[in-house]
Amino acid sequence: MILPDTQSFRAADGQSSPTSWQIKLLYDGACPLCVREVNFLKKRDAGRGLVAFVDIADDQYNAAANGGVDFETAMGRIHAVLPDGTVIQNVEVFRRVYEVLGMGWIYAATQWPIIGPLVDWIYEIWADWRLALTGRPDLATIVTERQQRLCQTEGRCQLED
Repeated sequence: MILPDTQSFRAADGQSSPTSWQIKLLYDGACPLCVREVNFLKKRDAGRGLVAFVDIADDQYNAAANGGVDFETAMGRIHAVLPDGTVIQNVEVFRRVYEVLGMGWIYAATQWPIIGPLVDWIYEIWADWRLALTGRPDLATIVTERQQRLCQTEGRCQLED
């Protein structure tokens, strides 16, 4: 589900409704491990709407509606958007999402002086290898294929600089 802005969402009847989300999680819906984590988080959210889940792999993904985080940037590292429009990334995203869902204790140690930098370093390695480890093409190929698909199916072509 894609939310068009940070203050409201478009309900099925087309009316704009206030939202109660506290963090908007941008995730790769084509990544099996990412989807597994998101499904876990959705269960913990239990329909409360505290976390807005935005699938960046959806062809309808709109960077402008999601903190200006473009597809390629979002694919490189996990990002989230706070209600005030602030964009956060990397382990901070997990820390905040888990905190919002009442499970902050899981990532609390990542704020400690030695553990925090170590976890950040491990995440950087994971982010760099995520696509290969899940059997997917490299980021440049994914971006090119997406752009070609959008150009052919929706006329959303970008000119090269």
